[in-house]
Amino acid sequence: MSLIKFNKNRFPFNNSLGDFFDRDFFLDDDFFNLEKSTPAINVKEHDSDFEIELASPGFNKKDFEITMKDDVLEVSAQKSEEEEEKEEDYMRKEFNYRSFRRSLQLPKTVDDTKDVKATYKNGILKLQLLKKESSSEKNKRKIEVV
Repeated sequence: MSLIKFNKNRFPFNNSLGDFFDRDFFLDDDFFNLEKSTPAINVKEHDSDFEIELASPGFNKKDFEITMKDDVLEVSAQKSEEEEEKEEDYMRKEFNYRSFRRSLQLPKTVDDTKDVKATYKNGILKLQLLKKESSSEKNKRKIEVV
């Protein structure tokens, strides 16, 4: 006997019941979606530096922790908020907790002895990592194709 992959297009009850079995309604929620907790990232290489941008709206400057060790750059942030409202006949209490951690393996051309410039504006964290002096145009040579 061989196993055949389920094809929802051949399911006799159209796609409504097929979608029901194909999805997990209990875990199909933003709370359990780990992909949304990791910020999008852009890395740009320039002649003298690398520019890294992380889309992380809703945080403050003090929420970030940025470390660099053994050619690994780690950016993490966490924020928690609580709001409580009390009235005579009811009480409302809400809380929110958000966090992420992102690690990047840095190339050997990054100068880890120089300071990393970090700015946070309009929900974008920008990091500037300088390159080593020796990795610039000096070591570049043109190779001729024969």
